[in-house]
Amino acid sequence: MYFVGVDLAWGDRNPTGIAVLDEDGRLLQVSAARTDDEIIEAVAPFCADECVVAVDAPLIVTNATGNRPAEASLNRDFARFDAGAHPSNTTKPEFRDQPRGARIAARLGLDMNPRSGRARRAIEVYPHPAMVALFRLGRTLKYKHKPGRDLEQLRAELIMLVGLLEGLATADPPLVVDDHAGAAGAATGTRAWGTLRTAVERAGRKSELRVVEDQVDAVVCAYVALFATRRPELTTTYGDFETGYIVTPTLPPDLVPTPRGRRLTPAVRDPASAVREYAELQPELQVAADQFVRLVTSILDDAGINYLSVTGRAKSVTSFAAKAGRAVDGRPLYIDPLVEITDQIGVRVITYVHSDVQAVVDLLDDQVIVHDDRDLGRETASEGRFGYASRHLLVGLDPAREGQPAYEPLRGRRAQVQIRTVLQHAWAEFEHDIRYKGSIPDDYVSEFDRRFTLAAGLLELADREFSTIRDRLREGVPGPSHEPEDDDPRINPRELAAFLAGQYADAGWSRTEHYAWIAGLVLELGITSLAELGDILRPVETETLMDRMEYRYPPGAVRRLDDALLWAYGDAYVDLHGNADRAAALRARLMRMRGGA
Repeated sequence: MYFVGVDLAWGDRNPTGIAVLDEDGRLLQVSAARTDDEIIEAVAPFCADECVVAVDAPLIVTNATGNRPAEASLNRDFARFDAGAHPSNTTKPEFRDQPRGARIAARLGLDMNPRSGRARRAIEVYPHPAMVALFRLGRTLKYKHKPGRDLEQLRAELIMLVGLLEGLATADPPLVVDDHAGAAGAATGTRAWGTLRTAVERAGRKSELRVVEDQVDAVVCAYVALFATRRPELTTTYGDFETGYIVTPTLPPDLVPTPRGRRLTPAVRDPASAVREYAELQPELQVAADQFVRLVTSILDDAGINYLSVTGRAKSVTSFAAKAGRAVDGRPLYIDPLVEITDQIGVRVITYVHSDVQAVVDLLDDQVIVHDDRDLGRETASEGRFGYASRHLLVGLDPAREGQPAYEPLRGRRAQVQIRTVLQHAWAEFEHDIRYKGSIPDDYVSEFDRRFTLAAGLLELADREFSTIRDRLREGVPGPSHEPEDDDPRINPRELAAFLAGQYADAGWSRTEHYAWIAGLVLELGITSLAELGDILRPVETETLMDRMEYRYPPGAVRRLDDALLWAYGDAYVDLHGNADRAAALRARLMRMRGGA
């Protein structure tokens, strides 16, 4: 079954928006057409069998003057939210004979009776009251071009609508306009929606927004068709088949309009203005996000901690808009979205084993300012269940870096750093794709809840076993490698890793490429065997070195060797060609080793 939305223009000079959803709420198509023939050509493939076509235009008009009874009834509920319907009557030329919407429905062979149970039918809808009801808006979003509304206001309001529609992925029924999972048949709709979103965010003229708004309205119409079919108990039909009607989600009885002249109470920041400001800031935030990734990566590499990946992003404008517009019981969730939405910059660190998560936390706590620390895995466990597990830190620059010109883009900014194991990440990504995209049939919700919980418990057990395996490997040094010899004069990185596991049994593993890197420095020192390396390390006063360095995190094996070589060779180690890019940092470390500040 298909649900088709048609944001019908009054004539064929202006574009008509068209959108199609499948029975799971996935967007299959969104486009524009002008003539009746073009509209019918676009929607006919989806109307051959079961379908509901929701048309934003009058289908039935019989009154000579004034409002239709449906419009008068709807206006009594929605006019105070700025969502009242304009009068339709046969005095107007477009309704004098057969309305355009009825003409198209007739050509498609659709039944227009809203009470009909037939498989192929058309209904009249109106997006503005639907949005008020669905999103609990205090007043309609002002994304339509009218005198006095500038480009920035129109763009911010339309961005907010785009974000709210994307947020319906978790609604009942779901609307899936951004299907990253790549569901069959949804790729075209997904690409088209992404193009629309980008067009809104980058629009430089009002005319560019007008091209988009009709298609976004068509998606609203298609969702109303889906909603009315799936949730008839929460749907109201104003009017009747004889005099005309409008179908819309029912107005929540406790929803009240925002006082005119201001969108929200004075203490609450208007989400639209926050979105406008965020849209201007977003390019700067992306630059900051990239630099936060480089900072976190360098901190982990310098400490020799093993990790799979470090990635980051600045929150998209539409994602920010959707979050800024959230409400609970009709009240905004955020008083000041720009301040309270703390994941505008996000960094994600993926480790191999669970013990490395704490190592990363300890390291960041030592190197930057941690403003907040939430262990979501522990919070889940405290509720007696398995589920989402991740460590979330809110970090900012430490005072030493605040004053350095290189970190100017990060001054005064904070980033949310998510730290989790690769198994925790796999569970979170898969669970998010399934749940957030709304692809679980109602009949299977309880079963899938149980299976997700079971999978989380098994992965937690697997994480523990991986940690145990690594700990056991630290207890002894494997025998020498029997791999074929090559022409590389460096100590074999695998043999070096095994040697360091015995030399520094309490140290964490380092990244694979770091063993090869440190092997290059060892060769530059003229050391070509593990026996020679052992002779160099034997005189190093390990306890004194550890005390001088005052590690507040468990350094990795490569970092331990790096510091030992710096202790043993001093300035000669700093001056190695392979250390040219970090000479200043090594000299600061060396000063610390020698008892300096």
